[in-house]
Amino acid sequence: MQLNKVSLILAVLISGSFLACGGGSDESNSNSNEDSQSMYQKEERVDPMQDKGVGPITSVELGPIDDAMVAEGKAIYDSKCTSCHKPDEKYIGPAHKGISKRRTPEWIMNMILNPENMLANDPIAKNLQGDYLSPMANQNLTEDEARKVLEYLRTL
Repeated sequence: MQLNKVSLILAVLISGSFLACGGGSDESNSNSNEDSQSMYQKEERVDPMQDKGVGPITSVELGPIDDAMVAEGKAIYDSKCTSCHKPDEKYIGPAHKGISKRRTPEWIMNMILNPENMLANDPIAKNLQGDYLSPMANQNLTEDEARKVLEYLRTL
Protein backbone atom coordinates (compact mmCIF):
# COMPACT_ATOMS: atom_id res chain seq x y z
CA MET A 1 0.00 0.00 0.00
CA GLN A 2 2.81 2.40 0.91
CA LEU A 3 4.54 1.68 -2.42
CA ASN A 4 1.38 2.56 -4.39
CA LYS A 5 1.11 5.95 -2.64
CA VAL A 6 4.76 6.71 -3.41
CA SER A 7 4.28 5.66 -7.03
CA LEU A 8 1.16 7.81 -7.32
CA ILE A 9 2.91 10.84 -5.80
CA LEU A 10 5.88 10.39 -8.14
CA ALA A 11 3.57 10.07 -11.14
CA VAL A 12 1.76 13.30 -10.18
CA LEU A 13 5.04 15.16 -9.63
CA ILE A 14 6.53 13.97 -12.92
CA SER A 15 3.35 14.86 -14.82
CA GLY A 16 3.29 18.29 -13.20
CA SER A 17 6.89 18.95 -14.11
CA PHE A 18 6.24 18.00 -17.77
CA LEU A 19 3.29 20.38 -17.87
CA ALA A 20 5.33 23.16 -16.27
CA CYS A 21 8.15 22.68 -18.78
CA GLY A 22 5.72 22.72 -21.68
CA GLY A 23 5.65 26.50 -21.47
CA GLY A 24 2.01 27.13 -22.21
CA SER A 25 -0.47 26.70 -24.99
CA ASP A 26 0.20 26.45 -28.68
CA GLU A 27 -1.53 29.81 -29.07
CA SER A 28 1.09 31.70 -27.04
CA ASN A 29 3.92 29.95 -28.88
CA SER A 30 2.44 30.77 -32.25
CA ASN A 31 1.97 34.41 -31.23
CA SER A 32 5.64 34.75 -30.29
CA ASN A 33 6.61 33.15 -33.61
CA GLU A 34 4.31 35.55 -35.44
CA ASP A 35 5.87 38.49 -33.57
CA SER A 36 9.35 37.33 -34.59
CA GLN A 37 8.27 36.78 -38.17
CA SER A 38 6.50 40.12 -38.45
CA MET A 39 9.51 41.93 -37.00
CA TYR A 40 11.76 40.17 -39.53
CA GLN A 41 9.35 40.95 -42.33
CA LYS A 42 9.32 44.62 -41.34
CA GLU A 43 13.10 44.67 -41.59
CA GLU A 44 12.93 42.95 -44.97
CA ARG A 45 10.46 45.55 -46.26
CA VAL A 46 12.86 48.45 -45.72
CA ASP A 47 13.81 49.83 -49.12
CA PRO A 48 17.59 50.28 -48.98
CA MET A 49 17.39 53.06 -51.55
CA GLN A 50 15.01 55.04 -49.33
CA ASP A 51 16.62 54.35 -45.92
CA LYS A 52 18.88 57.22 -44.84
CA GLY A 53 20.08 55.42 -41.73
CA VAL A 54 20.39 56.71 -38.20
CA GLY A 55 22.74 59.58 -37.51
CA PRO A 56 23.66 63.15 -38.26
CA ILE A 57 23.41 62.95 -42.06
CA THR A 58 19.90 63.62 -43.34
CA SER A 59 20.69 64.96 -46.81
CA VAL A 60 23.59 64.64 -49.24
CA GLU A 61 23.71 66.54 -52.51
CA LEU A 62 25.53 64.53 -55.18
CA GLY A 63 26.75 66.00 -58.40
CA PRO A 64 29.21 64.75 -60.96
CA ILE A 65 32.12 62.73 -59.58
CA ASP A 66 34.74 65.07 -58.08
CA ASP A 67 38.15 63.59 -58.93
CA ALA A 68 39.99 65.56 -56.22
CA MET A 69 37.55 64.28 -53.57
CA VAL A 70 37.89 60.74 -54.97
CA ALA A 71 41.68 60.87 -54.57
CA GLU A 72 41.40 62.13 -50.98
CA GLY A 73 38.65 59.62 -50.22
CA LYS A 74 40.73 56.74 -51.59
CA ALA A 75 43.67 57.77 -49.40
CA ILE A 76 41.39 57.82 -46.33
CA TYR A 77 39.81 54.49 -47.37
CA ASP A 78 43.23 52.89 -47.87
CA SER A 79 44.44 54.04 -44.46
CA LYS A 80 41.28 53.43 -42.39
CA CYS A 81 39.07 50.85 -44.14
CA THR A 82 41.15 48.23 -45.94
CA SER A 83 41.97 46.23 -42.84
CA CYS A 84 38.31 45.12 -42.86
CA HIS A 85 36.99 45.93 -46.36
CA LYS A 86 38.08 44.98 -49.87
CA PRO A 87 36.37 46.74 -52.76
CA ASP A 88 35.67 43.54 -54.73
CA GLU A 89 35.30 40.82 -52.10
CA LYS A 90 33.60 40.02 -48.82
CA TYR A 91 36.24 40.15 -46.11
CA ILE A 92 35.81 41.02 -42.44
CA GLY A 93 33.20 43.49 -43.69
CA PRO A 94 31.19 43.64 -46.91
CA ALA A 95 32.67 44.46 -50.31
CA HIS A 96 32.08 48.07 -51.28
CA LYS A 97 31.94 47.72 -55.07
CA GLY A 98 28.55 49.01 -56.17
CA ILE A 99 27.51 50.16 -52.70
CA SER A 100 26.23 53.47 -54.05
CA LYS A 101 23.74 51.47 -56.12
CA ARG A 102 22.58 49.51 -53.04
CA ARG A 103 22.43 52.22 -50.35
CA THR A 104 21.62 55.90 -50.13
CA PRO A 105 24.50 58.37 -49.71
CA GLU A 106 23.06 59.36 -46.32
CA TRP A 107 23.00 55.72 -45.15
CA ILE A 108 26.62 55.22 -46.25
CA MET A 109 27.81 58.34 -44.45
CA ASN A 110 25.82 57.54 -41.32
CA MET A 111 27.35 54.05 -41.26
CA ILE A 112 30.82 55.56 -41.58
CA LEU A 113 30.22 58.26 -38.95
CA ASN A 114 27.88 56.48 -36.57
CA PRO A 115 28.35 52.68 -36.80
CA GLU A 116 27.38 51.89 -33.19
CA ASN A 117 24.02 53.67 -33.47
CA MET A 118 23.40 52.26 -36.95
CA LEU A 119 24.06 48.69 -35.80
CA ALA A 120 21.76 49.18 -32.83
CA ASN A 121 18.90 50.97 -34.59
CA ASP A 122 18.95 50.63 -38.37
CA PRO A 123 17.23 47.47 -39.69
CA ILE A 124 19.50 47.10 -42.72
CA ALA A 125 22.66 47.52 -40.62
CA LYS A 126 21.31 45.01 -38.09
CA ASN A 127 20.70 42.47 -40.86
CA LEU A 128 24.19 43.02 -42.27
CA GLN A 129 25.74 42.52 -38.84
CA GLY A 130 24.49 38.93 -38.82
CA ASP A 131 26.63 38.16 -41.88
CA TYR A 132 29.96 39.28 -40.40
CA LEU A 133 32.04 38.29 -37.39
CA SER A 134 32.99 41.77 -36.29
CA PRO A 135 30.93 44.93 -35.92
CA MET A 136 31.90 48.00 -37.92
CA ALA A 137 34.54 49.96 -36.02
CA ASN A 138 34.15 53.69 -35.60
CA GLN A 139 37.14 55.30 -37.34
CA ASN A 140 36.23 58.73 -35.91
CA LEU A 141 36.16 60.40 -39.31
CA THR A 142 34.87 63.92 -39.73
CA GLU A 143 31.84 64.59 -41.95
CA ASP A 144 34.20 66.02 -44.56
CA GLU A 145 36.35 62.86 -44.52
CA ALA A 146 33.27 60.63 -44.68
CA ARG A 147 32.00 62.62 -47.66
CA LYS A 148 35.32 62.08 -49.44
CA VAL A 149 35.18 58.35 -48.72
CA LEU A 150 31.63 58.34 -50.10
CA GLU A 151 32.91 60.06 -53.26
CA TYR A 152 35.54 57.32 -53.65
CA LEU A 153 32.93 54.60 -53.04
CA ARG A 154 30.80 56.08 -55.82
CA THR A 155 33.59 55.15 -58.28
CA LEU A 156 33.73 51.47 -57.31
